[in-house]
Amino acid sequence: MAHAPAAAVLSGVFPVLPTPFDATGQPDETGLRRLVRYLLACGVDGITYPGVASEVAQLSPDERRALTDVVLAEVAGRVPVIVGASSTQAEATIGFARQAQAGGAQAVMVAVPADRPRVEDQVAFFSAVAAAVPGVAIMLQNVPPPAGAGLEAAAVLEVARAVSAVRYVKEETLPSGQRLTQVRAQAPSSLLGVFGGAGGRYITDELRRGAAGTMPAIELAEVHVALMRAHRAGDEARVRALFTRMLPVLNVQAVFRWSLTKHVLVRRGLIACDLQRASGPRLDALDRADVDAFLDDLADLLLPTAQLPV
Repeated sequence: MAHAPAAAVLSGVFPVLPTPFDATGQPDETGLRRLVRYLLACGVDGITYPGVASEVAQLSPDERRALTDVVLAEVAGRVPVIVGASSTQAEATIGFARQAQAGGAQAVMVAVPADRPRVEDQVAFFSAVAAAVPGVAIMLQNVPPPAGAGLEAAAVLEVARAVSAVRYVKEETLPSGQRLTQVRAQAPSSLLGVFGGAGGRYITDELRRGAAGTMPAIELAEVHVALMRAHRAGDEARVRALFTRMLPVLNVQAVFRWSLTKHVLVRRGLIACDLQRASGPRLDALDRADVDAFLDDLADLLLPTAQLPV
């Protein structure tokens, strides 16, 4: 892997903000700002928005642009921001990337389009974005089907070698750990790091294999930060212990996604409404009781209510 000045390289915990909605289904900008402040209070290394965990596919282009500006303004340069610029159309991705660059984002995350199975088409797509937004740092998000193309490691490497603006990879096609190893072993000097995703469910394997960081959903941000600190300190026993304590919630999150995240955030008083636009299962009363019990088990690792932003 390439070595660059520490300040130039993104690493650590970069949670993906969800998009809170009010009871009428409209984006809740106040809640979104509160979530940014919550992540800053947790000590995250950076913030990502929007992504799959943000219900980005359910946002209109205007909502997406407006909410991205809200996040960038609330962060105000205190930590790096990675802006999701994914779209099936290169022109739309270019527009989102230009907005991100103008707003001070450190990188743009672009998912491999699902409708481009050939590597040469992926190279053309990422080349077009890089050429249209000079100086942008691209994070190639390798999303598995059906949402993305789910490129093999060799294909990811081919894109990274052809498009030097691809500075990071977010590897979410399983087995992510093995793919991460393969990409890192043959990475061009322009590629600065490979991140894990998938809700942080494979974080111990990814970190052991040299991941630059993780990009989970935000409901356990404090624990992910503590785990990353333990990893950086070389305390692998604490890394495993923290991961084990997170697993019950991560297991529920794997099934219920946005519903789990928003239930936790409502329960903690960080957002007012658990409404989601994305299709998918919702927690029922027994599920919520389970999650509440798991959160009680983690209470000593979470910020006290008095320290949460209002």
